Order: sequence, then structure tokens, then C-alpha cells
Amino acid sequence: MAIVETRKLTKEFDGDVRVVKDIDIRTSDGEFLVLLGPSGCGKTTLLRMIGGLEKPTSGQILIGNRVVNHLPPRARQIAMVFQSYALYPHMSVRGNIAFPLKAAKVDKAEQQRKIAWAAGILGIDTLLDRKPRQLSGGQRQRVALARALVREPNVFLLDEPLSNLDAQRRASARDELQLFQREIGTTTIYVTHDQVEAMGMGHRIAVIDSGRIRQIGTPREIYEEPADTYVATFLGSPPMNLIPRGDDLVGFRPENFHLATDAVDAAPGLTFELTSIREEYLGSEKLVYGEVEGIRTVARMVANAALPALEGGSITLSVNQADVRIFDRESGLRRQPEPVKITSGASA
Repeated sequence: MAIVETRKLTKEFDGDVRVVKDIDIRTSDGEFLVLLGPSGCGKTTLLRMIGGLEKPTSGQILIGNRVVNHLPPRARQIAMVFQSYALYPHMSVRGNIAFPLKAAKVDKAEQQRKIAWAAGILGIDTLLDRKPRQLSGGQRQRVALARALVREPNVFLLDEPLSNLDAQRRASARDELQLFQREIGTTTIYVTHDQVEAMGMGHRIAVIDSGRIRQIGTPREIYEEPADTYVATFLGSPPMNLIPRGDDLVGFRPENFHLATDAVDAAPGLTFELTSIREEYLGSEKLVYGEVEGIRTVARMVANAALPALEGGSITLSVNQADVRIFDRESGLRRQPEPVKITSGASA
């Protein structure tokens, strides 16, 4: 295992296009860190620089407290798994897993021991004689992980390895991958654009936008205490509601809404009139889409909530003060928690 650190890491293309900008990251030993952001934000480029597949324009990369900028990928003691599993179609599962061991000239007895060990951990020991075309997408993903695992790396770098799976298999693969990482305890950096993957798998999440890190924290910290409006609206489905108030934006999650008569313990809070537009029934809950003072707003309610009016009607909803987050309207940055006086359209 090893700690991965980047210091002011920057990558430019064509001399002036900066796709990664002064990124500082430091993992813990054995941590599962997720790099989360939209397509084109620089997260894959950052991962490729850590792995030695891209050369930084400036800054340092440290693995195990050793600067590795000058080292090729094979000398960094890392293993990478990509969106495309890149299995050799003419080789069996056993041959694919053994390939890096043969390249490293590991003796045959040790090869077989490591193949059996990795295949056992990932539950593919009965598939060793099959070819990749005979496997499901989830099985191919596990073969790619086994091929990386036999190298016994200090760090795993995973670039959207589940994106080729359908929704049901992705959910199962997330669980398997998280259990696998916990069992081996290897420091892992995982790239994804999927917030469900990030929230469900990561010990911490680094939210990246336009080549910069917006916030690093645990899933709970990122979701409940966003550093700015970008993080607030990128995480969450539906995202955080933001209502303008003078120089501020008042933010709260859709699930923080209560019917005004049901406000928890009559706690101090804010009251809003939501003009309903439409409702989505989702089984255990429903989403009510509407407007508050002309701003599109979403409320998440229990499925059997008795709403007084829908589709054009007005609903009085409250948000407890403890659930409100205040952001600077111009910069988008989170303001320090403090008592906030709300006027014009909402009452404290």
C-alpha cells in the first residue's frame, strides 16, 4: 500500500490549453478516493498523469513519499483498469491474468499461485479456461481486475471501469468492487462521472470542474456541506434548490422540505409557497416540481404525503433553519454558517 500525492499538478496541451490546474491531492494509505466530475473536466488526464501515461507540464507526483515524475508506468508499482477492459480475445481468462506475470518473468509455479489467489478473491476461478467472448460484461470486468491484482501493486487506478455495464450489473459490480478493495486494502483512485458510484463507493470524493478541485471530503460532507453552488448542484438527484435573496442564495435539498404543518418539532425555519407544475411518483416517494418566486424548485416527499393542491395549486412548505445553506450570489462560495435574516417572501 502507498500514499499518493500531487503537488500543484498542471497539464497543458498545445501550449496554452490547461486541462488540469494546480491540483493538490493527498490520499490516505489504503483509501478509496473517487475523482468525480463531468466529461472533459480533466479527471482522466489527472489519473493518467499519476499512472505515468501523461507527462505533467508542471508539479509533482509522489507515490509512497517518492517523487515519480521521471519514472515510467511499470516502475511506479501501480495497476490500471480502464473503461475498455482490453482483454486479449485469443487468450483464455487464465492467459489474460497471467500475461503481466509472464512479462515480468515470474516462474510458472508462482504464476499459478497468483492466478488462483486473484481468481478466488474475484469469484472467477470457474471461468479460467473460457475466452473473453464467452463472458458477461461483469465477468470481463473482474478478469481485468484480476490481471491488475496479480501484479500486487501499491496503487490501483480505475478509469470508469463499470461504464460498459447495464444499470443492474453496475449496482452489483459496485458492491463487488467495494468489497474487493476493502479485502485487499490497496490505495485506489477511481474516476467516474456517476455521482451514485462516487457516493456509494468512495471513502472521500474529489469534485473536479474545469481542471480544478472544487471540494474534497467524505460523501456526507460533500452532500450536506457543499463548498459552493457547483458542488451543491452537481451532487444530488434532483440537485439542491437555490433561491435568490439579495446578495445571497438560499440552498436546501429537496428532501428538506416539509409540509408547513409538519415542520419537525416546530423548529425555526423558512416558509415558502411552491406553485406546483407536475408530480413524479417513484414508489416510496414522489417528486413535486414547481416554482418558488419564479425559480424552478423540487420537493421530495413521501409517496403518501397528503398535498393540498397539485398542478397549478399552491403548497406551503417549510425548511428547518439547520438544513439551510447560504452561498454568495456572485462568487457561488458557501458563506460561513451564521444566523440569517430572510425577508421578502420567506419568514424566519
